[in-house]
Amino acid sequence: MKKRDLYNKCSERLSQAYPEAGTELHFSSPYELLVAVMLSAQCTDKRVNMVTPALFEAFPTVQDMAAVSPEEIFPYIKSVSYPNSKSEHLAQMARMVCERFGGKIPQDMDSMTQLPGVGRKTANVMLAVAFGGQAMPVDTHVFRVSHRIGLAPKRCTTPLSVEKELVRYFARERLSDAHHWLILHGRYVCTARSPKCKDCCLDDICAHLI
Repeated sequence: MKKRDLYNKCSERLSQAYPEAGTELHFSSPYELLVAVMLSAQCTDKRVNMVTPALFEAFPTVQDMAAVSPEEIFPYIKSVSYPNSKSEHLAQMARMVCERFGGKIPQDMDSMTQLPGVGRKTANVMLAVAFGGQAMPVDTHVFRVSHRIGLAPKRCTTPLSVEKELVRYFARERLSDAHHWLILHGRYVCTARSPKCKDCCLDDICAHLI
C-alpha cells in the first residue's frame, strides 16, 4: 500500500473511532493548559487532573504563580512524577511569562520553547489545543503507534523525525485531530504492552499485523 493511501485510510478510520477526539486534560485558559501539560510529562492525565483543581485555586493566574517559590508550589503537585523539578520549572516559567511576555502565554514555537520546562512537544500541544492551530505533538503514544502502524519508518528514530513524517502525510487541516486520534488509540487500543489488536480498526492495514 502506498504511504499516502495508508495515511488516508488511517485518517478515515480513526476519525470514525474517535469522533470527539481532544485532550483529556482539564483547563480553562492557556495558562492552565500549559501548567497541566508541563505536569503531564511522564505522568497520566488522570493524575494531573486530580492535582490541578487545588493548584489553580491557590494560583489562579500566571501572576499568582510567578509570585511564589517552588517550595510553595511543591505541596500541590507532590503526587505527580518528578515534583521537585516540575515545581522549579513552573515557578521559572511563570516568572518569565510575566517578565518577558507581559503576563500572556506566548503563541509561537520559538517563544514558548524559551520557557523553562517547555519543549517542542509541549509547545505543539499549546499550538494545537490552546490556540487553535494545526500541529503534531509527538509524545510516547504517538511515537509508538506511528511506528507500529507503519506511518513512521524505522529511520525516524526521534520525536522530531516522526513529527516531520506525520506532518508531511496527514492533511494539514487535520493535523491536530490526527494527534489526538493517535494518542487515544495508543492509550486505549494500541497499548505499549499487549495491544488489543482484535479490537483495532486498523487491523488489516497495520504493519505490525500484515
